[in-house]
Amino acid sequence: MAMSVGSGGEEERDAISEINTTPLVDIMLVLLIIFLITVPVVQDMARVTIPKAVNIPTQTKPENIIISVNKEGQVFWGNSLVSDRQVFFQKIVAEARKTPQPEFHIRGDVSARYEAVGRVINSLQRGGIVKVGFITEPDKGSIRVTR
Repeated sequence: MAMSVGSGGEEERDAISEINTTPLVDIMLVLLIIFLITVPVVQDMARVTIPKAVNIPTQTKPENIIISVNKEGQVFWGNSLVSDRQVFFQKIVAEARKTPQPEFHIRGDVSARYEAVGRVINSLQRGGIVKVGFITEPDKGSIRVTR
């Protein structure tokens, strides 16, 4: 086995000192083609209209009913504690029969378990309530939208 150790002239040293960019260009073109082919596939999703985030101030009406859930999971109808689920459901059914049906606003404590709020929503749904809203506090840095 023989090996040639740089005994070449000046021309050989100049050729080695330049970077061959042809493979780099080839790789970049292949990546560009792959990108152009895959982007339309990724963008082809189910057509849905995504709601816009707008904070609308609560319009308090006397017929609105506020349901509160504290961090222990206790449910309040207005300011009174409702400890029995059956009594709570009967109140919901009685309100659902009214025409026009009142809106229910749920105030959940920030430390409340989702399970407790979910039970309230489930009861409202089973009772036939159509309009349910959540009362939240706006973020400190949020932008106020006026119409």
